[in-house]
Amino acid sequence: MGSFTVLAVAAAFLGGSPFSAAADTTDGDFSGETLEVMIPLAEGGGTDTWARFIGQELAPRVTGGPGFSPVNEPGGEGITGSNQFARTAPDNGTHLLVSTATNVVPWVLGRGEVNYDFAEMTPVVVNGTGGAIYARTAADVETVEDLVHRDEPLTFGGISATGLDLTTLVAFDVLGVQQRSIFGFEGRGPVNLALQRGEVDLDYQTTSAWEAAVGPLLRDETAVPLVSFGQLDENGEVVRDENFPDLPTVGEAYEILYGEPPSGPAWEAYTSLLGITYTYQKGLWVPGETPEGAAESLRHAAEDLSHDEDFTARAAEALGGYPLEADSDVRERVAEAYSIDPSVRGYITSLLGDSYDVSLG
Repeated sequence: MGSFTVLAVAAAFLGGSPFSAAADTTDGDFSGETLEVMIPLAEGGGTDTWARFIGQELAPRVTGGPGFSPVNEPGGEGITGSNQFARTAPDNGTHLLVSTATNVVPWVLGRGEVNYDFAEMTPVVVNGTGGAIYARTAADVETVEDLVHRDEPLTFGGISATGLDLTTLVAFDVLGVQQRSIFGFEGRGPVNLALQRGEVDLDYQTTSAWEAAVGPLLRDETAVPLVSFGQLDENGEVVRDENFPDLPTVGEAYEILYGEPPSGPAWEAYTSLLGITYTYQKGLWVPGETPEGAAESLRHAAEDLSHDEDFTARAAEALGGYPLEADSDVRERVAEAYSIDPSVRGYITSLLGDSYDVSLG
């Protein structure tokens, strides 16, 4: 008799089922449960580190003290694991999906292989990051004015036009930067080294890597900071990033160059991408049909965590200098940021096709 048959007979004899019953977490009590967190990327990266750190801190604070089980399912730029979550995760709050730019941008682009929809999920907690664009001074760049009206275009080093680089490419389009892009670098570290060798002129780095990668170049004046991506405030407006207080945002740089605030399709696309790739870059989500009691129990635990000064001190590196957001309005703010207008998708598709020869199929 096979093991499954034995299990089934034993379960029937005991009046049970060979499968575990769905967790009843409608009242927000997760006693006896385990929070399974789907990390759609490989172990060891920044997103994996973030998810494991937040998850193991969050679980004990949830009512009932559930266990914590991280599951890595890499592949397809985060699409494989995210699709699996959408297909199999029960809607009881015990399964959560990690979001990051890697699996969010393919969704924004409407790629055919994407079967998950962040617009149909509920965010529990989010954490942002920031970044800034800098240039090689030997390329005759000292201020944002030197990005336009050039005799020769600048060279930007990129990883992929359909990844996190997309926000920078749209920023270039907003500002009218004269540049040509070289893609295929294995990371921003190699781009930084290429800039030091004079092989590229423009690069950006996220906040967590800025001091180590760019700081020495600024101090020896071989590079100059130009513009930060900024952050979205609670009203969805672009404001200065507190980690780059002296750098103009993309919107402010536009005003420096053209004497008026930015507007139009490129700017609308930029603000949309800023929200989902920077201000709310990483997050934990549950299926949209998760009972309110369960979703709120998770959110309340995350909110308590965000107010814990000891946690904040220990989490400084993981959070990258940006707050963990889980207040009562976070769902509304994130939903607004993740509401991508079809015109924005249309603009991005045209930009990628016309300027970078990238077809989304």
